[in-house]
Amino acid sequence: MATSNTITSSSTTAAVEALVQHLPTTGVLTPAPIASGRTASAHATTALTASFVGTQAADVALVLLDAQTLHDAAGSDTVVSPGDVVRPALEAATEVLGTGVLGEVTQADATSLFMDRTSTVFELTAGAEPVGWFAIRIREGGAIVGASRKSSDEVVGKLGRINNVEMALTVEIGRTRMSVRDVLGLEPGAVIELDRSAGSPADILLNGRLIAHGEIVVIDQDYAVRITTILDVADGLA
Repeated sequence: MATSNTITSSSTTAAVEALVQHLPTTGVLTPAPIASGRTASAHATTALTASFVGTQAADVALVLLDAQTLHDAAGSDTVVSPGDVVRPALEAATEVLGTGVLGEVTQADATSLFMDRTSTVFELTAGAEPVGWFAIRIREGGAIVGASRKSSDEVVGKLGRINNVEMALTVEIGRTRMSVRDVLGLEPGAVIELDRSAGSPADILLNGRLIAHGEIVVIDQDYAVRITTILDVADGLA
């Protein structure tokens, strides 16, 4: 257990150090772990949150006291949101956890994440003044570190209650990173190079979470995806 805690501590420290290097702020931010996220939770109702699924899984949340800075960076165009502005920073933070995919960055109430005893919370300061907080909760095998594990039968039984709930299934063939200037300059006929070579498997995401890999096929002149690998997500549902 001590070894696991040491690895987790090392990962969370590396994550927040990568985060502050990519945040769009004018000053240098210094992260420091704090014993409780109670102070941060008072401001966490409009946090920017995301989930990471891959070699390790994690939930992350970011609160910045000067939210206007993010809105100014996003601009007046509705194409870019504050979540898009901080996404590169959150991607850099979760990249230290290994290969994986960061889900959609959304504005949500992250009070429970900041207050969870399994989360690591960092205060971000500029000089001696706090400017925000970052919370990260790393999961082992998809389950929250320190949480009790349920049997697969129990999980499946509970999922039976939501069998008829509709969810969004997304097929992603690749990604790229572009500046706001380049996005606004796109015109019909423009070619965008993705981070994946031709023939590489596509990612299949359920509500933003990576669940499988597949290949694009054509059936009766319609695009489809043939699933080639299903990832083990049972633990993530526990």
